[in-house]
Amino acid sequence: MNWSSGKDASMALHALMQNQHYTVDRLLTSINSHHNRVSMHGLRRTLLMAQANAIGLPLQTIELPESPDMETYNAAMQQTVSELTNQGYTHCGFGDIFLEDLKDYRVAQLKPYGIECQFPLWKKDTKALIQDFIVAGFKAIVVCINANVLDASFVGRTIDADFVNDLPEGVDPCGENGEFHTFCYDGPVFQHPVAFTIGEKVYRTYDNPQPEEEGPEKYGFWFCDLIPDEVRV
Repeated sequence: MNWSSGKDASMALHALMQNQHYTVDRLLTSINSHHNRVSMHGLRRTLLMAQANAIGLPLQTIELPESPDMETYNAAMQQTVSELTNQGYTHCGFGDIFLEDLKDYRVAQLKPYGIECQFPLWKKDTKALIQDFIVAGFKAIVVCINANVLDASFVGRTIDADFVNDLPEGVDPCGENGEFHTFCYDGPVFQHPVAFTIGEKVYRTYDNPQPEEEGPEKYGFWFCDLIPDEVRV
């Protein structure tokens, strides 16, 4: 299972676990090894490990440098997929909902290895999905927001009805366009909740990876650090 640690991956994992045709026995996450954090989400490696333990599935990481280009990322991914294929894996689950180019990229990357991609949330209505997420008893906190579309008050908030209602017009309820990212810490796929404390909130800017296209020269993001209780000081 391609694992980002957030709500979409958690919903996809839940759907696959309920499908008798599949058995999920591993979570696969890319890690920025320089910062020891989950790529994009900014989640600490130690909290990711605690999350996998709470779910009860082994965690495998793809170690990436501080600022990998696509060639480096693809090489690391291909090496990992090759190893998994040799171990007998035939399918990989993803939490993507409607980004066609991302889905096509994943399928193209895994097809040469005979790995079939599964997208249990594909084309589902995101407004209905986020409501189902809340009703099912999942709990998640926002760990990263795109400051170009959301203000700092949204980072560190719990995903609930109030959060969804407060989202500005044009922002996808599931953040499928990268508006926000989450950490899921409890719900149907968990054996017990993940204990953590909310840390500091940090603002960072990144250069536009495609400056030749329309958009700002830099993108700003707010991150909310989450500290596993066992390492709290």
